[in-house]
Amino acid sequence: MSMETTTRSKTCNQCKFWNATTANEGECRRQPPQAISFKVGDDMKFETRFPVTASEDWCGEFAQK
Repeated sequence: MSMETTTRSKTCNQCKFWNATTANEGECRRQPPQAISFKVGDDMKFETRFPVTASEDWCGEFAQK
């Protein structure tokens, strides 16, 4: 079996931890949301977000739906 075949069958859109937000994009919910900070004008803002991935992305923590 080639590596290409293996990774294509275990993409984010096939994973039980993935939550689709559009046809080609979604949130990985394998881990808790991550804190991010960004500057708006002179203020620092803080939010938590799940990592956004493309439906065809993949990682080593795949779990079948």
